[in-house]
Amino acid sequence: MLHVRKARDRGHANHGWLASYHTFSFANYHDPEFMGHGNLRVINDDTVAPGKGFGTHPHRDMEIITYVLDGALKHEDSIGNGSVIRPGDVQRMSAGTGVTHSEYNHSGSEPVHFLQIWVLPNARGHQPGYEQTFFSDDEKRGRFRLVASEKGREGSVSLNQDADVHAGLFDGAESAIFHVRPNRDLWLHIAGGTVTVNGQVLDAGDGASVSGPGELNFCEGQQAEVLLFDMAAAS
Repeated sequence: MLHVRKARDRGHANHGWLASYHTFSFANYHDPEFMGHGNLRVINDDTVAPGKGFGTHPHRDMEIITYVLDGALKHEDSIGNGSVIRPGDVQRMSAGTGVTHSEYNHSGSEPVHFLQIWVLPNARGHQPGYEQTFFSDDEKRGRFRLVASEKGREGSVSLNQDADVHAGLFDGAESAIFHVRPNRDLWLHIAGGTVTVNGQVLDAGDGASVSGPGELNFCEGQQAEVLLFDMAAAS
């Protein structure tokens, strides 16, 4: 049911100010076996040096989620948004017909570690949009909290796609069961720590596609932070 891709098998780029690991093909890294999974196109695991970042650049027709693991990331865009994203925050930017933005490490002394996630939208030409919501550790402790969904259910950020993003924290005796529905594309990403899933030990940076339906049993976590993408099966 689990088809694991180890962290060491990801693409990697080191630009000095930026160390980036690519779960799927991105920029100069190309692997025809890993062009994405369903409507999930990008998971980049980025660490940016103090005071450095991505200058203003364009996007269009993509749902972009930023999930900070350590540090703080400064965001500014052409539709009037400016914010600092910290651990617990989930930011969604719908690029739609076109938007430019910049992202910089907000600290001059500490690195920032974050995931940038791209999900294909359900149609081209959406109006650009932005949303940022904080989810406490208590909401994710020993269970999965919905943090992004098509209609912003349960206080999650909204996406222009039938895709649910869940976040969970597992340590010690904490455990959870996730029920996999028929006709769904699932991808699991271990953002940090170690956790056992259906008897397999997964470490930080590991990912896995899931064939179902069935159950995913999460247990024996060691400071584990887990993201689970539950998407409509791509046609």
